[in-house]
Amino acid sequence: MTKVAAVQMASGPNVNANLTEAGRLIAMAAKAGARLVVLPENFAIMGMSEMDKVNIREQDGQGPIQKFLSEQARRHGVWIVGGTVPLATDDAKKIRGACLLYNDEGQRVSRYDKIHLFDVSLPESGENYNESVTIERGQNAVVVDTPFGRLGLAVCYDLRFPELFRKMSDMGAQIIALPSAFTAITGRAHWEVLLRARAIENLCYVIASAQGGYHVNGRETYGDSMIVNPWGSIIDRLASGSGYVIANVDLDYLASTRRNFPVLNHRKMQCSGV
Repeated sequence: MTKVAAVQMASGPNVNANLTEAGRLIAMAAKAGARLVVLPENFAIMGMSEMDKVNIREQDGQGPIQKFLSEQARRHGVWIVGGTVPLATDDAKKIRGACLLYNDEGQRVSRYDKIHLFDVSLPESGENYNESVTIERGQNAVVVDTPFGRLGLAVCYDLRFPELFRKMSDMGAQIIALPSAFTAITGRAHWEVLLRARAIENLCYVIASAQGGYHVNGRETYGDSMIVNPWGSIIDRLASGSGYVIANVDLDYLASTRRNFPVLNHRKMQCSGV
């Protein structure tokens, strides 16, 4: 069994302050025994405008946010899923929402670019989001070998697209990390049920790390970071506030669940794409 953790934050526009808070929570989770720590989407910046993250974009492989993730992983001897980092594209007005995985020696192991972009209007609150204006979407599903199992990476709005998770299942995913920044309205309605559904459908662990709280830019995010097991049971959660959740990933339990309830072997239709 391996202990894994999901960090919850309420990031603001000050990158240095956000990294300090993330470092504090990584250290706490590592001290509690976590070998994998997942940070939320936009952990390094929740700007006053959508262009703020574009203005701090980094070249792939260099920059203070990426250096921070590498140093934290090495310092604490943990694997880190670095939420999303704004990485440069050929378009100077756009970034990739890159979810970066570092091993316990501080080496980057993998990169997943958010595929599904949140272009949504919420009449109830008057909120409007158009991520495609500043973010260039990714194209490929990512699953990578780790010492604690086959790990798939997804980000926030991806959660609503089960075909991506089925693709990761086909690629052998046993654990899925999901950095997020769900809105308060959509979170109340759908967050828990979608997380549990993705775990149940694919008989996998889901580690959901969320932004949670009120942000300087006026946005409210839902929080409720949680870890869900392959049976769909929530084994730890944090409703609100900064902190972390931690739980064991037990691959023997996962294998037993898949053996006794072989739903993945009973599929009659296949998804294409992604």
